Amino acid sequence: MGLLQNGKWVDKWYDTKNSDGSFRRQASSFRHWITADGEAGPNGEKGFKAEKGRYQLYVSLACPWAHRALIFRELKQLQDYIDVTVVEPIMLENGWELNDPLYEFNFLYQLYLKGDANYEGRVTVPVLWDKHTQTIVSNESSETIRMFNTAFNSLTGNTADYYPLALRQEIDSVNDRIYDTINNGVYRAGFATTQQAYEEACYSLFDSLEWLEKRLTQQRYLVGEQITEADWRLFTTLIRFDAVYFGHFKTNLKRVTDFPAISGYIRELYQVSGVADTVSFEHIKTHYYASHLMINPTGVVPIGPKEDFNLPHGRESL
Repeated sequence: MGLLQNGKWVDKWYDTKNSDGSFRRQASSFRHWITADGEAGPNGEKGFKAEKGRYQLYVSLACPWAHRALIFRELKQLQDYIDVTVVEPIMLENGWELNDPLYEFNFLYQLYLKGDANYEGRVTVPVLWDKHTQTIVSNESSETIRMFNTAFNSLTGNTADYYPLALRQEIDSVNDRIYDTINNGVYRAGFATTQQAYEEACYSLFDSLEWLEKRLTQQRYLVGEQITEADWRLFTTLIRFDAVYFGHFKTNLKRVTDFPAISGYIRELYQVSGVADTVSFEHIKTHYYASHLMINPTGVVPIGPKEDFNLPHGRESL
């Protein structure tokens, strides 16, 4: 990890640590919105109009936060409306590397500085870039997927709603627990530098996985009988769990494969049209094991586990 300070890239992953050795995730800095008419978004920040071909989405296939945006681009049929640039799997002393089609940049931090020459902070994916004004619309994945959910509906004709008004309160409540203990929980365990911080994160993570197993035994999806954004926000962590978090981040009390309901749930979501195309285990494992040298100094990438998410998911009876 690293960040920009005084216009320069600094390799200082430890700046994300608290004094007790626990991992601290910094808030995203760019929080503008794409809306159908270009008016301000829900948070009151500057609006950008939904237009075909205007925006570029920068992602890593390894990153679960960026993966959310890729999935919504598929679900909402935005492939012809929003272009995508995929960064290289390995992230070392200069951060995310890429072959940028717009400006021929070699590193993602250069795009951040083009959007804001005075920017200081972490350089993260996904990045939603506006080609017209040449600036960053958003680097906050939770808001990017909500833009994709509605902003382009009148252009694509796709009105599928993954954040329906009647379910928003419950979706937000579920999201909060899952973000703190699972989405971010795996990182809190993996990047902990004290035994206490690691154990606290790990036990909290598995408490929530047990809660999920019970919930998914009683109902098909996280919020009732329809897929919502809560499911996709969770999916991008679960799909990586056995491949990287179990071993690399030492979240090894159980595999998600050991939870029958969760295991079937992951397979069902994976088999939704277009989703499998957004998953690259080669990219995922290469990034985590070969980039996090403070955790895996040798950079050796494991050859397993071998998993087939196209197998029957066994949830038809729910």
